[in-house]
Amino acid sequence: MFRAEKIRVAVADDHAVLRESLGALLAAQRDFEVVGTASNGLETLEMIEREHPDVLVLDLFMPAMDGFEVLRQLDRATERVSSVVLTGSESQSDYVQVVRLGARGLVLKGDTPEKLFTAIRAVADGELAFSDDVAQGVLMAMTAETHQERATNLQRLSDREKQIAYLVARGMKNKDIALQLTISENTVKRHLQSIFSKTGAKDRLELAVIALTESSNAA
Repeated sequence: MFRAEKIRVAVADDHAVLRESLGALLAAQRDFEVVGTASNGLETLEMIEREHPDVLVLDLFMPAMDGFEVLRQLDRATERVSSVVLTGSESQSDYVQVVRLGARGLVLKGDTPEKLFTAIRAVADGELAFSDDVAQGVLMAMTAETHQERATNLQRLSDREKQIAYLVARGMKNKDIALQLTISENTVKRHLQSIFSKTGAKDRLELAVIALTESSNAA
């Protein structure tokens, strides 16, 4: 199902051929509108301030400010944009760092275009977009850090809210949670609002880390 309004997408990559080819590929999707491209980090921040995209497709290794610093700057800014990192890196520490800095999706340059399209649509809808392997590695690393930093628990949640929190930690989307629990997707969304309020988690990723930490403490 497509949105009534197109998803406004910006592309940042220092390789001109890839950047222009990617822009054309995205523009060919009927629910995307490519609003700008940039070849380095400074241009990326200027473009975001000027064009206000919904989603930024971001390369990590660029001149004049790399993708890590772009994410760091965006995390401090009032400008809200959902970032999908498109990278050739195979470093788990890079993946953890970009998630810590606010990226909500990660696609490898060797993946199919369809995986990128799916990731863009997911983060535009407030979901996370990581492959199972990447998500598991990042969550395990972040959970270990959470063990060291602070103790967090889900004691204030109802039994149903705890169920939903643990399903989020397994990477399930709202519609899949609704099907498994035989409730409506709107009911899942209402529960999630309550869960975020009670736990202080700002998004699904933080909630997943909290749930995994709680599960490990209970084991």
